[in-house]
Amino acid sequence: MSEHIRADGRSPRQLRPVRFTPGIAPHATGSVLVEWGSTRVICAVTVEESVPKWMQAQKVPGGWLTAEYSMLPYSTLERKPRDISRLKLDGRSQEIQRLIGRSLRAGLDLVAFGARTAWVDCDVLQADGGTRTAAITGAYVALAHAVARLQSEGRLSSSPLANQVAAVSVGIHQGIPLLDLAYVEDRDASVDLNLVMDSGGRFVEVQASGEEATFSGGELDSMLALGRDGIGRLLELQRVAMSAARA
Repeated sequence: MSEHIRADGRSPRQLRPVRFTPGIAPHATGSVLVEWGSTRVICAVTVEESVPKWMQAQKVPGGWLTAEYSMLPYSTLERKPRDISRLKLDGRSQEIQRLIGRSLRAGLDLVAFGARTAWVDCDVLQADGGTRTAAITGAYVALAHAVARLQSEGRLSSSPLANQVAAVSVGIHQGIPLLDLAYVEDRDASVDLNLVMDSGGRFVEVQASGEEATFSGGELDSMLALGRDGIGRLLELQRVAMSAARA
C-alpha cells in the first residue's frame, strides 16, 4: 500500500494540505476558513444568550449547540440550486448538519456552557470531497475561538470544551484503503467511510457504506487505522490554530 501513488501524488496514508484562517467572519462570535486541499468551508459560531423553547419547557439545565450546513451554488462544477429555491432543505444537507451538531456536542460540556445557544454555520465555498469532515474539523476550531471570546468578555469563567473533535474520510479505491478522499476518489470508491473521533481516542461517529460492494472486517480495520492516524494529525493542526484564540 505504501508504494501506491494517487492521482494528486499523495501516498495512501497522506492527508491533503489543511489550513485554518481564523476571523473570516468578524460579526460571528468565532469563525474560521478551513482549506483542505481544494475543499474550502467557512465555519462560523454565533452565540445567543438563550436556549430553545423545548429546553425551557422541560427544564433541561445548561445550553445547546445546533448546526446548519449548506453548499453555495458555485461550490461545485455544476451550479447547485439553493435550498430556498426548492422550498425545502436538501436531504443530504439535513443529514450533514445533524452530524455536525452531534459531533460538536460530543466535545462541549453543555451544562458548563450555561443557558445559551451556539449556532454553527458551515458554508461550503468549494467542494472537492470531504466537505462534511472539513466542516466538523473546522467548526471545532471556530467553537474554540468563540469560547475564548466569551471568556475574554467575562461571559464564561472557564472553558466548557471537554475534548477536541475532528473528522476525516477514508475509503477503498481500486482495492486499496485510502485516507482523505478527494472528489475523484470518493466518486469511484467501492467503500466510503466518514470517521469522527475525540482527542481521548474515542469514536463519536462511524459512517461506513459499500457502494454496490461489500467490505470485510479486515478492510474495516484497515480503514479505521488510517482514520485514527489521520485524526491524530488533524488534532495537532487544530491545537496550533486554537492557540491563536487563547493568545
